[in-house]
Amino acid sequence: MPTVAELFESVVARSGDHVAVIFGDRLVSYAELDARANRLARVLVERGVGPDTTVAVAMPKCDELMVVLLAVLKAGGAYLPLDPQYPAKRLAYMVQDARPTLLVRMAQVSLELGVPVAELVVDDPDTAREIESRPDHQLTDESRNAPLRPDNLMYVIYTSGSTGTPKGVAVTHTGVADIVAAQTASIAPRPGDRVLQWASVSFDAAFWDWSAALLSGATLIMAPADELLPGQPLRDTLRRYAVTHAVLPPVALSVTEPDDVLVGGTLMSTGDACTRALVAKWAPGRRMYNGYGPTETTVGSTIAGPIATSDEITIGTPWSGNRVYVLDERLRPVPNGRDGELYLAGNGLARGYLNRPGLTASRFVLDPFGPPGGRMYRSGDRGHRRADGQLVFASRGDDQVKIRGFRVELGEVEARLAAHPAVDVAAVVVVGDLAGARLAAFVSTVAGAGVSAAELSAHSAETLPEHMVPSSVQVLQRLPVTANGKIDRAALRDLAESAAHPDAAAPAGPPGDDPTSVESRLCLLVRELLAVPDVRPGDNFFKLGGHSVLATRLAGRLRDEWGITVPIRAVFEAATLSELALVVQASNESIPTGRP
Repeated sequence: MPTVAELFESVVARSGDHVAVIFGDRLVSYAELDARANRLARVLVERGVGPDTTVAVAMPKCDELMVVLLAVLKAGGAYLPLDPQYPAKRLAYMVQDARPTLLVRMAQVSLELGVPVAELVVDDPDTAREIESRPDHQLTDESRNAPLRPDNLMYVIYTSGSTGTPKGVAVTHTGVADIVAAQTASIAPRPGDRVLQWASVSFDAAFWDWSAALLSGATLIMAPADELLPGQPLRDTLRRYAVTHAVLPPVALSVTEPDDVLVGGTLMSTGDACTRALVAKWAPGRRMYNGYGPTETTVGSTIAGPIATSDEITIGTPWSGNRVYVLDERLRPVPNGRDGELYLAGNGLARGYLNRPGLTASRFVLDPFGPPGGRMYRSGDRGHRRADGQLVFASRGDDQVKIRGFRVELGEVEARLAAHPAVDVAAVVVVGDLAGARLAAFVSTVAGAGVSAAELSAHSAETLPEHMVPSSVQVLQRLPVTANGKIDRAALRDLAESAAHPDAAAPAGPPGDDPTSVESRLCLLVRELLAVPDVRPGDNFFKLGGHSVLATRLAGRLRDEWGITVPIRAVFEAATLSELALVVQASNESIPTGRP
């Protein structure tokens, strides 16, 4: 089994002059990318990086990011991606847990980890000269601190944890050759094709994106995060760079128009359940696939497609090197057509959870159907196998959910809320549709303690990434329970829905406001969009529960209903809706009065 370094170097040998990465107006050839990565890899080796050591990487999307990731892998290390947008306490926990040998970052990324770790700032002038002075030819096992083998770590990705803290999934090189084979057999990227790097590097889907390009000879398209926002920004980027291959979650597909993008190209939906409506919208004129697989595998396990609009939506069949079992509670195979839990096995299985032997043993269990000593992963997903071998996803069997394509353990959100000294019990439910799905939290307090919803939201945001912070928090005297004494989550969902849809006649702004003013009408529009009971001009869109997808929806409604164009960036930069209203007014001084 080859490692990523070996696979990439074989592509360089035959496609060195081809363009490997495009970032803005920068075009980087395979030969240049390889040389830059080799130089940096030698510096990393000198800093102690080697097989089964981790290197934390904190960088924005750019061509240098790919240089760093490849250099880490060439040196024999595993990369630990740190999203600079994550809360400092969460990043500090990840670094403390993973204990990386080194943190590699760019000067523009400032992290307050509070954890001692050696740093390498790649664009510091002195560091840049040091890197440039190193030889640019390929590294060998003699060049590394120890021989690199397929069973060494490739990356560590942290995911939401049901116990209240994120857990690091440790993935090796063992399944990489199977991914390349699966990509060749399905989406078939080739030299001359352009593959979009959409997913954040903090998620395993990013590895699929860049491996699909750089391990096939195609070109990887990288763009800043604000140019990849679902909706018009994403559509503009797909068109601007003539992207031929893209992997996008259903939530992004649902708010992005397909006209004139990926025409004759290839699209894969993954990260959440694909729907018939999305297939009807995106499949015509393209090859569309549906992918499935948790972080505990090497990106994925199965692929379905190409999908036709008349097809039942399945998650397909396992790709080469992988196996999927449908088992009952006693680990017995269930008949075709009957739901059971999906167990995943094969080369792509992760090593386990970093520094969590107990959790690893409980989720990665003995495979009674495979070779001696083999393991399989209890996915928690339920589904069935059709007579033709296609697998159909049915539901989750636990408290894990997907919010905008991100994996969220409700238990981690609840544990964070319950960590506040005033909170007695906390429960979190999901409300809303695909693009507008959000977390609604409910808490009861300790006798005599007082706490506001705003305080609890701020408390959550100290350690949880943005997509895990509840969009609303309600403090109740006591939480509703079922007849058997468990929290009645159905009742909580009803309560969240009723709170989100108050009397439509209720004013959006302060009493006495002109209901026809741009400010008041914008507040009303935001209230409808976010499904919150009260919106004031001094409110912040994101603190009300907005996020990037909903920001795109807001800009879209302003365009479609008011006939004006407001840059998505303006929604992000406006501290209050009052500020945003000024931008709206300036965009078009002839906005009609009355409700749009």
